[in-house]
Amino acid sequence: MYVQYRLKAAIKAAFLHLIGSVLVATLAAILVFVVWYPPPYDQLSGGLKLFLVLVGVDVVCGPLLTLVLFDPNKSKRELIIDMLLVIAIQLTALGLGLNTAYQARPLFLVHEVDRFRVITSLDYGDVDVREVFDLLNPELRPQWMKRPVTVGIRDPITLIERQDVMLESAFGGRDYSQRPEFYIPYDFGYRPKAMARAKPLQDFVKQFPSKSGEVIKLLSKHDVAINDAVFLPVLHKQEWIAILDPSAKIIGFVAGDGFEVPEKSASDFN
Repeated sequence: MYVQYRLKAAIKAAFLHLIGSVLVATLAAILVFVVWYPPPYDQLSGGLKLFLVLVGVDVVCGPLLTLVLFDPNKSKRELIIDMLLVIAIQLTALGLGLNTAYQARPLFLVHEVDRFRVITSLDYGDVDVREVFDLLNPELRPQWMKRPVTVGIRDPITLIERQDVMLESAFGGRDYSQRPEFYIPYDFGYRPKAMARAKPLQDFVKQFPSKSGEVIKLLSKHDVAINDAVFLPVLHKQEWIAILDPSAKIIGFVAGDGFEVPEKSASDFN
């Protein structure tokens, strides 16, 4: 009888613990998937799988530990100590998951020549760029409660500045996209640079016919004709493209390797 009584009480306690764990995990997921990794960054970026595993284990293991440890015959003090230990373990695991996602979160979507590149804090290597961030325009500065910021890259001001970047990048160091001191707003004044190397969206659909439905749905949502839309590849851990309207505004993203779409040669226009 005692075993059944204890098991019934432990199951009830574990169920309540499960509800609380799910609520906390849901709030954490909202922060991660809505703020840090809004679509399509949730698929473009790494670090999320580990976060999901840790949170999943966290949600399951907490109630399981409660199921094992909970005993109605224990004193109130013993029950409180047990629960505090379990919650401490859970919060530690959740904190590890959040820290992993935070460190790998995308900070910027940087336009560089013929592509966009997703930049995370890890892309800056060992360089402390916090002081450089403080010098950026306020709307460009990354914040922990802010989505990734789309930026362009200014031209080097001096020949020495250009040579320094070329030399370092040639030996595997940071390129322009990994140097926030070169970031400028991706505004109407900058967007012609993006349009100059963009490819017709029709060419992407011809290369990947299976994407036509997804593309048409996105274009109709923004009232843009496919003849007027262009795209640029997005460089990160997965292959995607950014779809641009005639003003070079990004209206959405579609999975696919934009670099596989061939460039138009002069003979193609004859």
